[in-house]
Amino acid sequence: MRAALDEARAAAEAGEVPVGAVVVIGGTIAGRGRNSPRGLSDPTAHAEIMALREACEAAGTYRLTEADLYVTLEPCLMCVGAAVHARLRSIVFGAADPKAGATWVLAHEWPGEARLNHRVGIRGGVMEKACSSLLQKFFSDRR
Repeated sequence: MRAALDEARAAAEAGEVPVGAVVVIGGTIAGRGRNSPRGLSDPTAHAEIMALREACEAAGTYRLTEADLYVTLEPCLMCVGAAVHARLRSIVFGAADPKAGATWVLAHEWPGEARLNHRVGIRGGVMEKACSSLLQKFFSDRR
């Protein structure tokens, strides 16, 4: 999560919402990402997507069954969907996102859904205070 926080700080320095992510495979960071939708003019340039793209390129496959995604803010529905499609082992996030966070889908909606053939583990609240503080400072400075 510390590496994800470094990415989030870099996003803030670039004027983006400070969200950072890393994909870890076998104890090694295989992909890094930071929020970049404004700078790249790309609504899909969330930290999680950027980290997944880099990890898939490094692994030479789009299936990351032994990978864990660490992200400073609870992922949105798009990013949760990408995690499922990548077949991630787990998502670990710092701060909860009551407005746009979508891990509830994995935790409550999808476990009973027989049509889905992959389950992604979820763990929240990791380094929550540091992750939340970074976001709060960013938005208070902008006001």
